[in-house]
Amino acid sequence: MILTDAPKNIIASVSPSGEKMEGSSVTLTCSSDANPPVEKYTWYKKTVTSPKASGQSYSITYIRSEDSGEYYCEAENKYGLLNSSSVFVDVHYGPKNTSVSVSPSGEIVEGSSVTLTCSSDANPPVDKYIWYKKTVTSPKASGQSYSITNFTSEDSGEYYCEAVNVRGSMNSTVLMIIVAGKSSALTTSVGITVVVLVLILCLFGFIWFRKSPKSTSDPRNSEENRLRDSSLVYHNVSGMVTMSPDSDNQEDQVYTNVPLSYPHHQEEALYSTVQMPPPQNQDTSLMYTVVKFNSASGSTQPAAPMTEEDPSVIYSTVKKPRT
Repeated sequence: MILTDAPKNIIASVSPSGEKMEGSSVTLTCSSDANPPVEKYTWYKKTVTSPKASGQSYSITYIRSEDSGEYYCEAENKYGLLNSSSVFVDVHYGPKNTSVSVSPSGEIVEGSSVTLTCSSDANPPVDKYIWYKKTVTSPKASGQSYSITNFTSEDSGEYYCEAVNVRGSMNSTVLMIIVAGKSSALTTSVGITVVVLVLILCLFGFIWFRKSPKSTSDPRNSEENRLRDSSLVYHNVSGMVTMSPDSDNQEDQVYTNVPLSYPHHQEEALYSTVQMPPPQNQDTSLMYTVVKFNSASGSTQPAAPMTEEDPSVIYSTVKKPRT
């Protein structure tokens, strides 16, 4: 009589045994006691829900650090299925993804404390961390953290760490650290002062511009000034009587210059009051009042010598009373 049964005594194994170096080949094998024999083998990795492979053997030709973990197989026939116990695949590799961080982050003030920390991914874990500063050949310190208690300008520079384990070593990326000394603070304060002074000057310039009178070149202002000047009339002119050397039977002449302006280029009549000197013993004398008219611009020109007849001069005769 032949006994039939579901799979049992499921065993998973890995070859070669021992440590697995990154880049090497690994084969996983599943065995089972079943009657009828197992029809299907399926391979799984813990923490992963989907199957990794199918078949009694599962081979990884180039194993990587991500392949480390626990594996198991599942055996199945028409009477049932059963999982094997887990087998651990341990992949060894040297340090990688090595990096440096600084605390506190941001600007480093002179005299403060700074701590550098090195981190790396390695299997087995990193045995030793070594700290270096560029331009300095000898190591600065050892250990995963490197602290500088009284940071000065001489400590500024580029730092990096080296992570080492039995499988290899790797340097981190370079971290630049610059101390913010007194000179930096002075530069910042000077810059702020300059900005404030510029803003003050701009404000005063704006206020002066708002309060300054309008330019006389404005056509409206020019028209207003012209009309205002054209309305001026000069009157009540007192003339000095200049006696001619021949006072006998000759007429005396008085010349008075009166500037006038023409509104809208039109002439205006001028009535001037001339005060006469005390009566003289001469006969009837003549007094001439000379009136000059300015052009429309309103500018006053000096009186020219009366050598020739000027068409812009009005002569008025004033008779003096007889003594």
